[in-house]
Amino acid sequence: MTSRRTARLATILGASTAALLLALTGCAGGAASGDDSSRIVLGADDGNEAHWTVLKQKLADEGIELEVRTINDGVQLNQGVQDGELDVNLFQHLIYLSQFNVENNGSLVPVGATAVYPLALYSEQYTDVKDLPEGATVAIPNNPTNLARGLLNLQTAGLLTLKDGGTALSTPADIETTKVTLLPVDTNQTVTALKDGSAQAAIVNNTQAQKGGLGDELIIFKEDLDNPQLAPYINAFVTRDDKKDDPRWAKLVAAYHSPEVEAAVTELNQGNLQFKTEWTGAQLQDELTSLEDALEAQNG
Repeated sequence: MTSRRTARLATILGASTAALLLALTGCAGGAASGDDSSRIVLGADDGNEAHWTVLKQKLADEGIELEVRTINDGVQLNQGVQDGELDVNLFQHLIYLSQFNVENNGSLVPVGATAVYPLALYSEQYTDVKDLPEGATVAIPNNPTNLARGLLNLQTAGLLTLKDGGTALSTPADIETTKVTLLPVDTNQTVTALKDGSAQAAIVNNTQAQKGGLGDELIIFKEDLDNPQLAPYINAFVTRDDKKDDPRWAKLVAAYHSPEVEAAVTELNQGNLQFKTEWTGAQLQDELTSLEDALEAQNG
C-alpha cells in the first residue's frame, strides 16, 4: 500500500502545481471550477436525463451553477476528475472506483452516496428460479465487477456455491458447486442471449433491462437491496482526494436527495433502486479503502 499511496500523493501534488501554473498564466479557461464555490462542473454518462434539470434548479436556489458534461466512457469520466477538467462525477459504484484507483494510481474518493441499483436474474421461459432445470444455461456479464456480483446473486438464489461464501472479487474459479452452466458475455449482450435462446436465464443490470424491454414480470430472482454485502455497489459522487472536504459536495448531495430529484431518478429507473442517504462520505471512503486493499492483495 505504501508505494501506491506515495504515488497518489505525487499525483495530487503534481495536479496542484499544474493548477497553480495555469492560474498564474491565465490558461485555465477550459478547466473545471476549482475552488469556485458558486459553480460545479460534473461529469455523467446520462447528462440529458430529466433529473439533471431538476438538480440544476435546486442548486441554483443555493447559488450554485451546475454544468453537466456527458461523457460515455467511465475511464474518461474518472480521468477528467483526476486531471481537474471535472470537479466531480456521478456514474459509478465503489467497486468500479476502487479498480480505477488501483489500476491507475488514482486519488479519487466518494463524497456522497446516491443509490444501489439491482442486478436481477431474468427469464422468458421460467417464472421461478426453482424451476430452472439442472444444467440450464445462465448468461452473466463478463466484466469483473458484474461477474462477481452475478455469482453472488446466483449463490443467494441457490444455484451455485462459492469458496468461503464469495466476495465482490469472486471469479468462476471460486465456484465449488453449481446447478447451472454459465455463459459469460459482454454486458450489452445479456439481453440478446436471453432473447435468442442462447440462455434460459440471464443476469442483467437495470440499464440493459430497460433498453432491452425486459419488464419486472420476467425477474425470477432479485437482490435484497438492504443486504450489507451490496455496499461495494453503492453509487456515489466522486471527486479528488484533495477536494473531498469542499463544502459544495454537501449541497450537491442534499439537492440530489431532495424529493423532487429523487422522484425524477425513481421515474427514470422505474422504481428499481434504493437510495442510500444514510451513508456518509467518511463511511464510503472507508469502504473504498477496504476494496482497494482487497484488490491489491488479490493482485499480489
